[in-house]
Amino acid sequence: MEKESKILYLVRHAKSSWKEAEQADIDRPLNKRGLANAPAMGERLYLQGHKPDLIISSPAARALSTARCIAGELNIDSSEIVTNDSLYFSGSLGTQYCLQSIDDEYREVMIVGHNPTTTSLANQLADAGIVNMPTCAIAIIGFEMASWADLSLTPGRLLGYDYPKGSGEFRL
Repeated sequence: MEKESKILYLVRHAKSSWKEAEQADIDRPLNKRGLANAPAMGERLYLQGHKPDLIISSPAARALSTARCIAGELNIDSSEIVTNDSLYFSGSLGTQYCLQSIDDEYREVMIVGHNPTTTSLANQLADAGIVNMPTCAIAIIGFEMASWADLSLTPGRLLGYDYPKGSGEFRL
C-alpha cells in the first residue's frame, strides 16, 4: 500500500511593530514592512501553485495578520483561519502536538507562528539546516505519511524555502 503525502508550510510571522512599549506582546501589530512582505510572500506561493487546505495561526496579532495577508493572496477567506493558543504559548512540542491533532482530511497545512519555534521545528522535522528563519520566511516540508498523528515518527524533507529578501522562488 502506497503512503499518502502531507505538506507543511511553516511560516514565521512578518515584521512587527515595537512602537508602543507598553503594548502587550500578544497585541503587537505588523509594521509597514510586515504589511508589505506578508502579501508578497502569499503572492509567491500563489504564483508557484501552492495552496494549503488549512491555515492555523498563533492568536498573536502579528501572526494572525500575517496569516490573513497570505490567505488573501491565495484566495482563502480569512474566516477559515483557525487560531491555536499553543502556537503562541508553547514551543516546538506544543506546535508538534497541534500538528499531530490535525484531521487527516487536510493534506496541505500552513502554520503561522513565532521564532525560535519555526526555525527549530523546520530543523527538527526536516533537518533543514536553517540557522534562523527571518520574519515572513516560509519553509515547505513534505512527509510520506497518511496521518498527521505520525508526524514525530516520519522524517520530513525540505521541499522549498524562501523569505522576503530571498530569490522569489521556493527552492533549496
